[in-house]
Amino acid sequence: MKTMSAGVVALALSSSLSVLHAATPQSAAVPVAAAGAIERAEAREAATLLSDAVSYLQKQGAEKSFKAFNDRKGAFVHGPYYVYVVGTDGIMRANGGAPEVMTGANVTELRDEAGKPFMRELLDRARSSDTGAIEYRWLNRVTNRIENKEVSFRKVGQYIVSVGYYIPRSTVEEAQAMLSKAVARIKAGAGPAYQSFNDPHGEFIRGDLYVFAIGIDDGKYRAYGATPTLVGTDARNLHDAAGKPLVQEMISLATEKGAGTVDYVWRNPATNAVESKHSLIQRVGDVLVGVGYYSK
Repeated sequence: MKTMSAGVVALALSSSLSVLHAATPQSAAVPVAAAGAIERAEAREAATLLSDAVSYLQKQGAEKSFKAFNDRKGAFVHGPYYVYVVGTDGIMRANGGAPEVMTGANVTELRDEAGKPFMRELLDRARSSDTGAIEYRWLNRVTNRIENKEVSFRKVGQYIVSVGYYIPRSTVEEAQAMLSKAVARIKAGAGPAYQSFNDPHGEFIRGDLYVFAIGIDDGKYRAYGATPTLVGTDARNLHDAAGKPLVQEMISLATEKGAGTVDYVWRNPATNAVESKHSLIQRVGDVLVGVGYYSK
C-alpha cells in the first residue's frame, strides 16, 4: 500500500496536471456580504456534484463508482471540480483530480502546502459526523496554482465522499513578492511601469492580486490594475464599506514611515465579495505603490 507525503503528491500533481489557459471601488453604501455571487456559484456547483456522487455510490456500489470517479473524462470531473473518496481507514479509493497518483495511497498523514494535516482533520470529523467541511490549500489543476480549497464531505458507510471548490485568495508572501516587483519596475521607468500595472492581461494582474499607485501630493491614481479607468482621478475621498478613509491613511503612512500595511474592507475581484483586505504599501519617490491580499 502506498503512503503519500505532501512533497511527493505536490511533485506528482505538478507534472501530471495541465495548465489551462475588475472590480469597482466600494464606498460605505456597499453592504458587506458573507460570500459573493461567484463564490456562491462555486459552492453550488460543488454541492451538486457531491450529491450526484453520493447518489451514484449508493445505487451503483463501490467498484463501479470508484471507476467512474477516477475517469478524468467522465461525468464526475467538471473542470476544477472532481470527486475524491477516502476510506475511514485513510486509504484513497478514488480521486478524479489525479487518480494515477492518489488512488490506493494511504493519505492519513497528507498535509497541504502550508503544512496543515487536512486529511487527518477530514477523517476525525467524519468519525463524529456524517457530513461536514474542511478548508486547506491545494493545487488547482485548471490554474496550476496553489489556492484555498473549501471541501464538503458526506459519509456513505465506510467511505467519505468529498468535493471541493477553489477560492483564489493570495497569501501575504505572494502580495509582497508582487509589490517588490512593482517597486523595481517603477524605479526602472515609471511610465512603462504604470502601463504594465494597468494591463488587464499583464503580469501584474493575477487572481485577486493587482497593483495600484497613488500620487502622495495630489492623491491621484497613477495606476489601478482592478479598474484602469480610474487613473487620473483623486482617490483621497475614497472610503471602504465601513466608512474608513483608506487612501488618506495610506498617504499618511507612506509620508511618515515610507512603508506599512493598511487594513480595510474591499471587493475581491476573484470572489466578487466584500472581504477584509490588507494592502502592503511602499513609497517610491512621490507615489505610493500598493498590493493587497484578502482574508475572510
